[in-house]
Amino acid sequence: MSLAQIYLKEKKNLNIIERKLESYLQAPYPLLREASLDLLHAGGKRIRPILVLLASQYGDPDRKEVLDSAVTLELIHMASLVHDDVVDDSGLRRGKPTVKAKWDNRVAMFTGDYIFARAIELISRFDHVQAHRMISKVIRDLSLGEIDQIRDLYNLNQNLRAYLLRIKRKTAILMALSCQLGGYASGCSLSLSGKLYYFGYCLGMSYQITDDILDFVGTEKQLGKPAGSDLRSGNITLPAFYALQDRQLHDAVAALLQSDQASDEEWQALIQAICASDAIARSEQLSDRYLDKARKVLKQLPQIPATKALEEIAGYVGTRNY
Repeated sequence: MSLAQIYLKEKKNLNIIERKLESYLQAPYPLLREASLDLLHAGGKRIRPILVLLASQYGDPDRKEVLDSAVTLELIHMASLVHDDVVDDSGLRRGKPTVKAKWDNRVAMFTGDYIFARAIELISRFDHVQAHRMISKVIRDLSLGEIDQIRDLYNLNQNLRAYLLRIKRKTAILMALSCQLGGYASGCSLSLSGKLYYFGYCLGMSYQITDDILDFVGTEKQLGKPAGSDLRSGNITLPAFYALQDRQLHDAVAALLQSDQASDEEWQALIQAICASDAIARSEQLSDRYLDKARKVLKQLPQIPATKALEEIAGYVGTRNY
C-alpha cells in the first residue's frame, strides 16, 4: 500500500477531521477567526491525524473519541506552529506568509493560545483521565521544547543530547501521542498503546532530523523558505552540530552568525560547504537508526493492514524530500 493509497483509504475520515477543524476555529472575533483559518487553509500533511486513524485500527476505530483525538492533536500541532514561527521569526511556512508575518507577534501568540484552548476544550469531553494526562504532558513538553530552542539559539557549544531532547519535545512526542492516543481511544490495552507510543516517538525523531537535513539540502521551492534558514536564525540543528565539529566550518559559522552584514552569497557558500562535508551523511545515519527502531516495534504488533500502512509511513519519512 502506497502513501497515496493510505490517504485515499482514510479520505472520508480525513474530510470529517478537516470539517471539525474548521468548525473549531470559528472564533467569535473576526481577526482571530481569520488568522486561525488562514493557518488551516495553508494546508499540511495531516500526518498526526493519519497516525491516530491507523493506530485506532488495533481496537475499535468507530469510537467517537478516535476522531476527536485526531482533531485535538492537529489543533495542538497547529498552535505549536504559530508559536514556533514567532520564536524563529519566520516569515514563510509552506511558501506562504506566517500568521506573525501577515499580522504581528501579538496576534500570532494569541492565535496560538486560542487554538491550544480549543484543543483542551475538545479533549475535556473525554471521560478518560489517562487521556487528559497524556495530552497535558505533551502540551507542557512542547512549551519546554520552545524554551530549549530559545535558550540554545546561537550556542555553538551545545551537545547532541540537548539537540535530541529539544526535537523530542518539539516534534517526536506529539507523533508518539498520536499513535498512543489513537490506540487508547479505540480501546486498546495500555501495553499495546505503549508500543504504539514508542513507534511514534522513533518515527517523530527521524521525521524532525529529516526536516533538519532538508533545511540544508532542499530547494527554496521545496521548503517554502531559503535553504539554511534554521542556521541563519541561530538554530543549531543536527547537520550544523556535526559540521561544527570541523574547526574550519566552526569558525565560518561563528563569523557569519556574529556578522550584521553577512551577504546571501556568503550564507549560500557556507550552506554548500556544510552539504559537502560528512554532516548530512551522519545526520541521515542517525535518522535511519530511529527508523530501524520504529520498524522493530512494528514487528511486535498484530500484523494487520494498519501495521503495513505504518511501515509505509516509516519508509516515506526516511525518503521524503519535502
